[in-house]
Amino acid sequence: MRASVYLLIPLLLFMLLVDIYTYRGIKPLIARIKYPLAQQSLRIVFWGISIFIFAAFTTFMFGIKHVQEADAYIYSGYLVAGFALFYFPKFVFIFFVIIKDIQGAIRRTIKWFSKRRNKSVPQFNSKKKMERSEFLYQMGLILAAIPFASILYGVTKGKFNYRVMRESISFDNLPKAFKGLKIVQISDMHLGSFNKNFDKIKKAVELINEQEPDLIVFTGDLVNNFAEETDGWAPVLSKMKAKIGKYSILGNHDYGDYSYWRSEEDKAKNLAAIKHFHKEMGFRLLLNETETITIMGEEIALIGVENWGKPPFPQHGDLKKATQNSENLPFKILLSHDPSHWDEEVIKTTNIDLTFAGHTHGMQFGIEIEAVGIKWSPVQYKYPRWGGLYREADQYLYVNRGFGYIGFPGRIGMPPEITVVELA
Repeated sequence: MRASVYLLIPLLLFMLLVDIYTYRGIKPLIARIKYPLAQQSLRIVFWGISIFIFAAFTTFMFGIKHVQEADAYIYSGYLVAGFALFYFPKFVFIFFVIIKDIQGAIRRTIKWFSKRRNKSVPQFNSKKKMERSEFLYQMGLILAAIPFASILYGVTKGKFNYRVMRESISFDNLPKAFKGLKIVQISDMHLGSFNKNFDKIKKAVELINEQEPDLIVFTGDLVNNFAEETDGWAPVLSKMKAKIGKYSILGNHDYGDYSYWRSEEDKAKNLAAIKHFHKEMGFRLLLNETETITIMGEEIALIGVENWGKPPFPQHGDLKKATQNSENLPFKILLSHDPSHWDEEVIKTTNIDLTFAGHTHGMQFGIEIEAVGIKWSPVQYKYPRWGGLYREADQYLYVNRGFGYIGFPGRIGMPPEITVVELA
């Protein structure tokens, strides 16, 4: 309880300060409205939204112990969305209020020095001063509308606006029977975040099937933390179809490391249930092992490792063990959840040709405009290989930007991804 209070009070004080400063800026604009009822309505809406968010944060922080942990991810996501939707635009608006305050401070300083030196005080036209202030406030409101609209779209439509990303990669050592093999990759479902929104995901599954894949690979993070998040999803996700097979691995969230467990036995049961659900989806879960794929008598290796990430992420992956049955196969594909594994082990110690990873989500926020070569996300400062195709010599890595979401319940400029890679 004390920890909740220590976290909550500074947060609410910060939010209140932002609200007060924002209201200072919009108050003159509200005063310009001719109709008193409209003025009063805007004041009520402004402070009503703030009070509602205050109450939501307080209720959640003090009532979190009464919320099931799986649901806590959803509720906390709503709070993050509410804060982002109504406070990020305020940060933009406040910037212009600060500029106006700086201008006012400069004018007052000039007046003060002029009086001290017994010189005539410069006269500032009050009407023009008001016009400049209003212009700054209006500009602030216009620019604040951009993050508001972006966040609103991201939490309503953007998180389900699935994008198909296509790549064709040529390999000299690929057996002829595998030329044209079509692989669909999905990653980071985080089923608990979907809040049983089955219909939206049914459409995504249909989009996957429209690609007519030979293989479907899922590169980890089925859940946020708990096996119960998978309840009801088998009939939807089992509808994914692949001509040859469907294969999967575990991600860092699948091990239940982000929760308190009454016993190690409970945690182990949770992991066992998550592993079993892969089978219910019709996926072959690869746990540090190799599956041999055969077409017309020719073979390639499909290798799957458990999660391997830089600390504090777990390193359950054992690449040496996983590849021990693949030495004699001419072409190797690896499924590894965390793209940092590729740099740390794969390209340094193996001849694996193609690796599929996920994990980064593209931070669910960024800007990508292929036509002009713009590709940016804040996550790149943590993960240099965060989204799309990468190459070192004859080895390739593809990082999927994620199928689902966690934390912030939306996506801004970083749509959920279905990857289609064709081997040539």
